[in-house]
Amino acid sequence: MWRPPERIKYQPQPGAWPSRDVAERAKLFSPIEIGNLTLNQRTWVPAMVPWRATEDGMITDDLLAWYERFARGKPGVIVVEATGIRDIPSGPLLRIGHDRFIPGLKKLVDTVRNASDGETRLFIQIIDFLRINRRPPAEKFFRQYLQLTDVHRHYFYNELSDEEVREKLVELNDESLREVLSTRDYESLTRGYRERVSDVHLPHIKELPLTLPDLFASAGARARAAGFDGVELHYAHAYTMASFLSARNSRSDGYGGSLEGRAKLPLEVLASVRQAVGNDYVVGCRYLANECIDNGMTNEDASYFGVQFAKAGMDFLSLSRGGKFEDAKQPKVGAASYPYTGQSGYECMPQYISDAKGPFGRNLPSTSNIRAAVRAAGYQTPIVAAGGVHGFQQAEHILENGIADIVASARQSIADPDWMLKTRLGLGEQVRVCIYSNYCEALDTRHKQVTCELWDRENKDEPGIALSDDGRRRLLPPAWEPPAGD
Repeated sequence: MWRPPERIKYQPQPGAWPSRDVAERAKLFSPIEIGNLTLNQRTWVPAMVPWRATEDGMITDDLLAWYERFARGKPGVIVVEATGIRDIPSGPLLRIGHDRFIPGLKKLVDTVRNASDGETRLFIQIIDFLRINRRPPAEKFFRQYLQLTDVHRHYFYNELSDEEVREKLVELNDESLREVLSTRDYESLTRGYRERVSDVHLPHIKELPLTLPDLFASAGARARAAGFDGVELHYAHAYTMASFLSARNSRSDGYGGSLEGRAKLPLEVLASVRQAVGNDYVVGCRYLANECIDNGMTNEDASYFGVQFAKAGMDFLSLSRGGKFEDAKQPKVGAASYPYTGQSGYECMPQYISDAKGPFGRNLPSTSNIRAAVRAAGYQTPIVAAGGVHGFQQAEHILENGIADIVASARQSIADPDWMLKTRLGLGEQVRVCIYSNYCEALDTRHKQVTCELWDRENKDEPGIALSDDGRRRLLPPAWEPPAGD
């Protein structure tokens, strides 16, 4: 009989911290070239959405303070959160779909440059996403949303009116609903309606290959105008471009099916962005080393895409994994499906209670395979590794063993934005080490301002401390200043 895998409680293991002399000789703090830029170290804060933009996608003081706090740790790169390329209402998600967003983004660039003394390079992640609705009450779904067909009518015999058929559907139990509803309609009822890139019967979905290259290109041009050092094309997780790369992309118009077809639009987007920003501007992407879902993109697929991206001139490849809608948990009525709640979501952001593989470094073998494929094809494109990195020893191992060329840390950077600077100065014992409880991720799930349980209640009653909307949590980690002279 099948049994679920044993769950084990893991503790963070950052290992020994280096002295200042050792850190100065470490690969982690050595320079590397990305396109026409030289990073002064190989530390990287990947894109994370802290939910601090306005409802119409504008920069706020809280958002500026968030990035200023990361910049004080002087990492090699900060990637600004997923930023929408369309000029449409998107809730409190940062946007770049119109020139009116440029002044605020310029202020963000200046904030990071000033706080890092010009040491940190700033990229912005640009994203497209398709429509997803909240899970509706059954009564509303059947009375307003469901398009009746003869299948529904015949189930109750033809003498009933459409209104009577709808009322009968409301009364059915789950087993009967599975019989009468199509797979897609049943999903829309129980999880909320969600568009797919394969829905080519919808004109706006069919035309995505015509519309997206220009949208991404315009966003790239605005990023350059705002002063960002580069753009990161969001080809990962549950969103539009990742869905084109997915093995589940069944489009038959040349933009799906085969590996070549699935790569076609991502490559066309890259070409369009490159034309808009020029060859002297950094353009990279974040994509999945593995989708971690049934019948999804494999690591072998991802290695193929990595070679194609490198060949086409991507300046870096940042690797993540999982985070898909297909295996997300069923949302409550009135809530939307969230792509980081199933097994693929766990693979993206594993926590300290884990299976036998443990939560740290789960994506490293897949990342290493992609880097090896890119190198074997003759390309030196820098590869960015991420996934539970929370100590110097682990980061240095990644670099010394050719797993990747740059090391990203998300949750550890939230726990302590200064951890890289502390390590570089030989003060690693002062690092606030992430415990991987995924407290931050739980806030993100509910679109609440992201904070960390290790610091968000620390001295929150001090005058002048910015608090979350509910007044219960501080919005920024406590300040830290390096010793005098550093």
